[in-house]
Amino acid sequence: MRRYLIWGGLGLIAVAALGEAAFSPLLQWRQPVYIAAGFAGIVALLLVLAQPLLAGGLLPGVRMAVGRRLHRWTGAALLGAVLVHVGGLWVTSPPDMVDALTFTSPTPFSPWGVVAMWALFGTAVLAGLRNRLSARVWRLGHCVLAVVIVAGSVTHALLIEGTMGPVSKVVLCAVTVAVLLRVLLRLRVWRLVAR
Repeated sequence: MRRYLIWGGLGLIAVAALGEAAFSPLLQWRQPVYIAAGFAGIVALLLVLAQPLLAGGLLPGVRMAVGRRLHRWTGAALLGAVLVHVGGLWVTSPPDMVDALTFTSPTPFSPWGVVAMWALFGTAVLAGLRNRLSARVWRLGHCVLAVVIVAGSVTHALLIEGTMGPVSKVVLCAVTVAVLLRVLLRLRVWRLVAR
């Protein structure tokens, strides 16, 4: 029963987030590139939720070794979704993206998204250096960057008044934060700092 509740809940969150956005009246006069960029952002947030679930072995029916391997592939997909999100927004409004990337945008959501993006890039670099770093340094760096990614992404999403529906957005963000906290507690990450 637990398996069906977890998988069903995740499916419902994904369908609600994407479905509510698909029927948003705010899409009526938008360019296809802008719409694709927005949906890439929603997909990225869904992948941010998937990452701790896979890393922490919280998905029923997915063995830990398989989950860790999927975590790597999902990380690559997340990086791709963020690049499509940022690239699409760049195509539709380069000045706005320059302001966002230089932290001079007047919109309160921009800096949070940029910080999360750079933390994601940092995680990709860290993943490439995994065999050159001690396990403790790697895990600590990865966990710190994961917290920054989740905090930045969730704050970015919550502050945007856009195509994502308010209810599905809040639920997705709340579940993402709860799952990350659950995994950090389960893995006893504080021990890495105490050493």
